Amino acid sequence: MPSTAPFLYRLWVGVSTLIVPFVALFEIRKLRRAGVPVHRAHEKLGHATAERIHDAPLIWFHAASVGESLSVLGLITQMGRSLHQARFLITSGTATSATLLASRLPPRTVHQFAPLDAPGPMTRFLRRWRPDAAVFVESELWPQMLRRTFGTGAKMALVNARLSKRSVARWRSQPRLADYVLNVFSLIITQNDEMAEAMVSMHAPAPRVARGTNLKSMAGPLPVDDDALFQARASLGHRPVWVASSTHAGEEAAVIEAHVRFLKTHPTGCLILAPRHPERGDEVATLIQAHGLEMRRRTQAHWPGGQVFLADTLGELGLWYALSDVVFLGGSLRPIGGHNPFEVAHAGARILAGPHVAAFAETYQEMQRAGAATTVEDAAALATAVLDHFADPAAAKRAQVAVAGFSRDQSAALQGISDRLIKALDLAP
Repeated sequence: MPSTAPFLYRLWVGVSTLIVPFVALFEIRKLRRAGVPVHRAHEKLGHATAERIHDAPLIWFHAASVGESLSVLGLITQMGRSLHQARFLITSGTATSATLLASRLPPRTVHQFAPLDAPGPMTRFLRRWRPDAAVFVESELWPQMLRRTFGTGAKMALVNARLSKRSVARWRSQPRLADYVLNVFSLIITQNDEMAEAMVSMHAPAPRVARGTNLKSMAGPLPVDDDALFQARASLGHRPVWVASSTHAGEEAAVIEAHVRFLKTHPTGCLILAPRHPERGDEVATLIQAHGLEMRRRTQAHWPGGQVFLADTLGELGLWYALSDVVFLGGSLRPIGGHNPFEVAHAGARILAGPHVAAFAETYQEMQRAGAATTVEDAAALATAVLDHFADPAAAKRAQVAVAGFSRDQSAALQGISDRLIKALDLAP
């Protein structure tokens, strides 16, 4: 392992020292605007607001945002079952991730905002938390965070590794820096074979690189409030319901057009429309009203109903998925890359998606082969797929069985990844 820091690393240390006051001001203001209390926003500077239990090993998980953070909850839970005394710290960078994690943290787990990749914040953070092991998720390859953590003696792993082609090319172009940063890991688990080959080409230590399974398949079902589910079902009665979730600008128009076609055959039907970004609620509401559809809205304290129910809140997707067995997943009719289909699969619903699912291409291929997912090209195809689902109960049941089988197969790999991490990080009890 290289012992001398390459020039680019030393340059970044110097630059980060100079700019950290300005970056910190920007990051703290962003968190404050999102409603984060001031003392918690200062976690960005490495100031802890939770206690470390000193007589128990601490395993630190670091993830960037919502998807990455939620993807490791199942893994933390599984590791916690094997390591009865261990405590867990999960860090992320966004207010949304903190909000969603607050209600879903596994036992013996706390959340903090991730420190900035600069000497001061990292020194304060590591001095306070002193993790025994650290697990980084997907593409979180901040040089100082990795090297300074390694310098404490903590064992380290990278899980669910996934980098864009551009990022891979950048790391390849800097072999000394890549070697210096990536050699800190005792184990690198990638999402697929292609990424494993890419990591090795980036100068990651080949014997420590292994192909794994997308951890997002193992996060488990989204939480559902039983009382809210009872109330929502009572509000809907026996109406035919379908869900469109995580939609983006330019997709809602197609979804609403598909629903207009659906209503011609099922006049009592209800569409639950949950945009990816709830703050776009007013924009989506205007679009629904422009089509002359009766609308109810969650932010107005409504329960599902109307011809379209606008679910413009955060953290309730599990509830909406529980109300239907067919879900269109957005970010796929436009070239966005698609969104996590595993949350829908764990809810037992058949998945419909557009053609642009590059971020989960392998998963969608597997699901389509299993009969758990269907690709649609436009509003007309989406309407046809939803209508076919309600018109053929036997086919709908086969799709649900396929979804359940797919979900079961993915979850079975969780124990194996947990065991591999425990061994690589020297955490065996």
